Amino acid sequence: MTLQESLTQHIKQAFSTLYQTPLSSVEFQSTRKDFEGDVTVVTFSMLRTLKINPAQLGEDLGGYLFENSDQVVGYNVVKGFLNLVISDAYFIADFNTIKNNPTFGIIEPNPSDKAVMVEYSSPNTNKPLHLGHIRNNLLGYSVAEILKASGNSVYKTQIINDRGIHICKSMLAWKRFGNGETPESTGLKGDKLVGNYYVKFDQEYKKEMAVLIQEGKSEEDAKKQAPILLEAQNMLLKWEAGDEETVDLWKTMNQWVYEGFDITYKNLGVDFDTLYYESNTYLLGKEFVAQGLKSGVFTKEDDGSVWCDLTEDGLDKKIVQRGDGTAVYMTQDIGTAIQRIKDYPDVGGMVYTVGNEQDYHFKVLFLILKKLGFDWAENLYHLSYGMVDLPSGKMKSREGTVVDADDLIEEMASTAGEISEELGKLEGYSDEEKQELYKTIGLGALKYFILKVDPKKRILFDPKESIDFQGNTGPFIQYTYARIQSIIRKADFDYSVVLTDVVLHEKEKELLKQLLLFPEVIQNAAETHSPALIANYTYDLVKEFNSFYQNVSILGADHLNEKIFRVQLSKKVALTIKNAFKLLGIEVPERM
Repeated sequence: MTLQESLTQHIKQAFSTLYQTPLSSVEFQSTRKDFEGDVTVVTFSMLRTLKINPAQLGEDLGGYLFENSDQVVGYNVVKGFLNLVISDAYFIADFNTIKNNPTFGIIEPNPSDKAVMVEYSSPNTNKPLHLGHIRNNLLGYSVAEILKASGNSVYKTQIINDRGIHICKSMLAWKRFGNGETPESTGLKGDKLVGNYYVKFDQEYKKEMAVLIQEGKSEEDAKKQAPILLEAQNMLLKWEAGDEETVDLWKTMNQWVYEGFDITYKNLGVDFDTLYYESNTYLLGKEFVAQGLKSGVFTKEDDGSVWCDLTEDGLDKKIVQRGDGTAVYMTQDIGTAIQRIKDYPDVGGMVYTVGNEQDYHFKVLFLILKKLGFDWAENLYHLSYGMVDLPSGKMKSREGTVVDADDLIEEMASTAGEISEELGKLEGYSDEEKQELYKTIGLGALKYFILKVDPKKRILFDPKESIDFQGNTGPFIQYTYARIQSIIRKADFDYSVVLTDVVLHEKEKELLKQLLLFPEVIQNAAETHSPALIANYTYDLVKEFNSFYQNVSILGADHLNEKIFRVQLSKKVALTIKNAFKLLGIEVPERM
């Protein structure tokens, strides 16, 4: 039973005894730093059932708890807030139940509960992964891990956008200008090679537009009539018709890209349980468009296009299939969702990690799936996130001004190395150990910088700012973890004994209180789909540890029991840092 659960029982009993009145719920909050106490009871909400002054109510309840609860050893009342001082014995007993539990705060999933599928990454096969994909991957992976830790069965997946006009643009540019070059012949990763041809297409497209405008066409007409675009559109039709030459080229170039992606995912430290391809799922989507036409969910226009009218739901009309029978994004997203439930019948909900420019798209998708009669459509969540900006400005793929994911990962490790060398933190390391550590610090800095921000907020990412051994950064937290490991290695005594009679220093108590919040933080982070809660909790824990470290002696304490307890406490803090960072996909080094 948690402290709050136990106190709730006592407070309800107090109400019944003192006022002969039942109490439905009790509201708690953390005690403000400028008041004495460990937990605060908010009395205002209790006044609905009583005609009494809130301060008097606080005094009555405080007195009752002091007399009748072993946990409460003091109290004070500030207006409508009752601040309770909790006994050291309670915290020590609580600590002893968790100190040897390696998975404290983490709940094993119940096999009978419905699973959650988390989609992230979902790249196009016409270009490499970039900084925006990095935020997507880090968010999706972390939310999947947090949901898993909160007691859910989780499947990690991605939908690979391997069809459509943008794919044909890269294919056509390679066919026209590639001279048969391959990743092997160029030494380039396959995704980078294909991305170069996406840029090449745009360059040629603009040239052709300029010629048409010179010939007297309007800019709008030039955009639609450029020969290279018309050829790309024709290529898409040929692909959907199963033209052998087009399909073979598509398969070859996509395979180049997949192999390139795999390297990036490995370097980034994310993985997937299953993959979906739009080239497969769009056909199922078309089947359900046909079914929706029969059931009246969709209607066909005179030009043959199929629409869903959502105006009565406060949205607009949405096309689900073009007049020529080709699929749109909505078609394949319908198909993908349905296919996933067919493949994994135990899935009862899905999380889509997609940028906030698609907010409206997902409102429409979820509503259409509900109208098609799928009960699981009630449990769909769009994990919407803001853009990542750089000090240099906005990225554009087709113009080749993106920040490449592989380059950024490499740059982060290099910057971590430079800063570490300057600080002289790596004496006694081999070159190989140094390179591994630079990668751990660099990636940790990148991931933490992105994940500590609420997903919905836009981020201005500065690589150098993120690699700092002070403040709310990944390296600062990693360094604190390594410092604790050093303390543990120096502890030359048996610290495995169970202690019960410990008088807590205020810094020990504050640190313990922060530790004990971890299970609640995981649940809140899962509920809100926000890794930022885990990141900022970890920073608060580290701040609390460093304050404890500066104010009490650990290995130099006067009494053996004090040393034992402080090493135990430090060790538990380190493990909690490690487990919290694991939920963010961040590693912690044993030495720094």
